[in-house]
Amino acid sequence: MPAVVSIVLSKSFEELKKDMPASAKGKPSSFQIPPDKIDAHGMVQVGGGSGFIVDKKGIILTNKHVIAESGVSYTVFTDNDEVYEAEVLARDPVNDVAILKINPKKNLAAVKLGDSEKAELGQTVLAIGNALGLFKNTVSMGIVSGLSRSVRAKSDENAPLQELRGLIQTDAAINPGNSGGPLVDICGRAIGINAAVVVGAQNINFAIPIKAAERDLEDLKKYGRIRRPLLGLRYLILNHDLSEKMGLPVDYGAYIIREHSGETAVIPKSPADKAGILEQDIVLEWNGRKISPESALQDFLENCEVGEKISLKILRAGKERDIKVLLTERK
Repeated sequence: MPAVVSIVLSKSFEELKKDMPASAKGKPSSFQIPPDKIDAHGMVQVGGGSGFIVDKKGIILTNKHVIAESGVSYTVFTDNDEVYEAEVLARDPVNDVAILKINPKKNLAAVKLGDSEKAELGQTVLAIGNALGLFKNTVSMGIVSGLSRSVRAKSDENAPLQELRGLIQTDAAINPGNSGGPLVDICGRAIGINAAVVVGAQNINFAIPIKAAERDLEDLKKYGRIRRPLLGLRYLILNHDLSEKMGLPVDYGAYIIREHSGETAVIPKSPADKAGILEQDIVLEWNGRKISPESALQDFLENCEVGEKISLKILRAGKERDIKVLLTERK
């Protein structure tokens, strides 16, 4: 608990006024903030979440969606009410993970990282965080309810959907404000980062496995940034029902297709584009391993490195062919 922190997002009152709808400008009744919500520097709290210190020098893990707001400043409050301005070191472009840095004058308490790959169904876990942004160091207990879950989620009503895979499902209560806090085992080792809840359901909550964050920390230490490989495809994972409905010749694989009008199914100048993959191709295998709902392209990509050459078996116009793809760094 001493390593769990509250993260507060603040924006200047003047900037908030600029973000007002045009129809509200000049109408104080449409845009009023209580004076006690504006600090001495003219800053207004616009959001918040939780995080946890993983290095005694001040490295903090949290969710990417907690610090997704632009034009804000980040303030970290520690368990003993010390206050620090925080710098965003990195945001993971795939997983809902972000890394912050504060500059303490002395070493801080840090959470030990566990092994999320050894998580077992039914094991006891604790979720710690700043529940609802009001109740600091709220602790809830539950069990691991599921492993390797996949969900499509968004941080607010206006945000785009993001697919998160490989999640740890738990019935330990997670509330707004808990996001970014640790999911720990009974030895106090973090095995996940609390991330999402299913609205309208009871006790169905999800955490990002700590393995993803460990990789981000290693990249940051080695390269000064998070490095993730890019393939450059939009796709739909096939099953028997989808294949039958769409009249496709196979009932497995990744069908290359745009999700919305105005998009491209194959990102221009991406590794997939350079390798010659086309819309309506079906990717059947990745390095000889079959593509399925349990083993999607994103799952294979997550375990690859920038600069790695992979082999894809695709189906085009009824004929199978092998294509080599050189993965580049995702920007």
